[in-house]
Amino acid sequence: MCGICGKISIEEESVNESLLKRMATVLIHRGPDDEGYYLKRFPSGLSVGLAHRRLSVIDLTEYARQPMCNEDGTVWIVYNGEIYNFPELRRDLLAKGHSFRSRSDTETIIHLYEEYGVDCLKYLRGMFAFGIWDEKERLLFLARDRVGKKPLFYYYDEGCLLFASEIKAILEDPIIKRRPDLIAIHHYLTYQSVPSPWSAFKGIRKLPPAHYLLYKNGQLTLKRYWELSYLPKFSVHTETERKKLKTELRDRLKEAVRIRLISDVPLGAFLSGGIDSSVVVALMSEVSKEPVKTFSIGFYEEDYDELRYARAVAERFNTEHREFRVKPEAVEILPKIVWHYNEPFADPSAIPTYYVSKIAREYVTVALNGDGGDENFAGYERYRAAEFAMRFDILPETLRRSLFRSLSRFLPASSNPKGLLWKIKRFSQALSMDPELRNAHWLCHFNNFMKSLLYTEEFRRLTEEYDSFEIILSKYREAAADNILDRILYSDVTLYLPDTLLVKVDIASMAHSLEARSPLLDHELMEFVAKLPQEMKLKRGRTKVILKELFKNLLPPEVIERKKMGFGVPLEHWFRGELREMVYDLLLDRRSIERGYFRKEFIHQMLDEHVSGRWNWQYQIYNLLMLELWHREFIDNSS
Repeated sequence: MCGICGKISIEEESVNESLLKRMATVLIHRGPDDEGYYLKRFPSGLSVGLAHRRLSVIDLTEYARQPMCNEDGTVWIVYNGEIYNFPELRRDLLAKGHSFRSRSDTETIIHLYEEYGVDCLKYLRGMFAFGIWDEKERLLFLARDRVGKKPLFYYYDEGCLLFASEIKAILEDPIIKRRPDLIAIHHYLTYQSVPSPWSAFKGIRKLPPAHYLLYKNGQLTLKRYWELSYLPKFSVHTETERKKLKTELRDRLKEAVRIRLISDVPLGAFLSGGIDSSVVVALMSEVSKEPVKTFSIGFYEEDYDELRYARAVAERFNTEHREFRVKPEAVEILPKIVWHYNEPFADPSAIPTYYVSKIAREYVTVALNGDGGDENFAGYERYRAAEFAMRFDILPETLRRSLFRSLSRFLPASSNPKGLLWKIKRFSQALSMDPELRNAHWLCHFNNFMKSLLYTEEFRRLTEEYDSFEIILSKYREAAADNILDRILYSDVTLYLPDTLLVKVDIASMAHSLEARSPLLDHELMEFVAKLPQEMKLKRGRTKVILKELFKNLLPPEVIERKKMGFGVPLEHWFRGELREMVYDLLLDRRSIERGYFRKEFIHQMLDEHVSGRWNWQYQIYNLLMLELWHREFIDNSS
């Protein structure tokens, strides 16, 4: 796991050692163990520079240093990630006549590229973001893994291209003007993160998951190389067929865990006490010769504390378990979160993820997690809500819309998002919508109506052509699926997962030089799970059906049957207590209001309603707070 960056330019002097070192230095947290550089100028005036910060995980020797080249020095790579099938690939490449100087997976990618060109991506199983410079072809080849576990950003104009693992490295180049992308901010307010391919900075883009980019002769080509399909479904007409699928699923899960235990440094696992991380720990215990090291974190507020569940799993599998309760100091932690995330990022679970990564890094360098379980096996509460809502779609559309709009207006407001009244009101609002819009409504922070109240007239005019919900609706349309659940799952795999959840884990873990691995996001496992029948994932309100059946006799019953909790933090309490003064001061400050985005009156109303308990605006307040803090860190302090 590492930090990578580079630049290619037709202006010879614009690529230099000083720039490369500055870019690499701001990525030192991603790779504290070593650094390396490649810089070459060609007679045509073309200049190319690559830089690398190394976190040593596999092959700790100097032979695995990057940038790394092939035998004759004509192909160079900088790479971030892990390729879990590299031993098999290495054997095949040796048989084809390639020679190796290291035991690293990095060198495997180089020789795969020599053998197959950009089709090398088809052979890689793991997480990756890399840049390959082909001197003979004068070609830069950038690529990102299928699901988007590893980040890659780029800036492009006709004369140059910059790329990096994090935006802050690109910002080291003086040609970059730090200007906010207002359309990206408009989308951020809906999705709590900036969706790909946008970034919060004008001119800087994300390379989308499952895409590669080619830059040659000043021209850029962007292509997709993989797409998850939910068709055709496996045939399950008999109990024998069902048992066969369950057996194969367990074998695939075990293999996905096993291949992620390859490491030359200490390794452990995050254990939240939810079923996904518990399954990973259970399978690690089966295949590991040593007790698994597990790490859990909790809060003093009981509603947000999961430690008792994690403890039960740790005891069941006799892990070397360490658990911690934290009371975050907002003044201390929020500026760190803002700096590390590079863009406004409003998933509050980044806070506990940051803390548990910090604690785990004191004992291990690699930690497995349960990310992907909800998106694979339909684990979110909104999936259950979508299934239940479809029962009302038999009503005539006009009647359904009128009935549930009236019910939503009639129901009084509730300040408790965990309470029944809150859920009924939100559910009623969604029932008045088209089925495909419901999931977007439940997922979003600011919907279109809220934005109409929040935006100034000027900001509304700038963004009115761009419907943020169209992003998620386009995902439904492109999904290779024949039912609404699979279309929702696909939209989460291609939007919510890579742009929010995986960003959260990558940044929080790499902030502490910790490598995070996600067995449930193995692409071969995902391809298998996608084709399981819907009722093996969600059936009559029961989520993760097949996963729970597989592990019901292995995991503690309280873990199998517990309600979905999520990795939450007590924002509602903080904004009514210790952070109350901070949010009023920052969000109503003249500097904030004069940006011209939002109406002061509506922000004041939100804060007053939240503090008084008349309504719960915790996620919207946090969204605005992180946006303002980002502005002050990256735009106002542009030096």
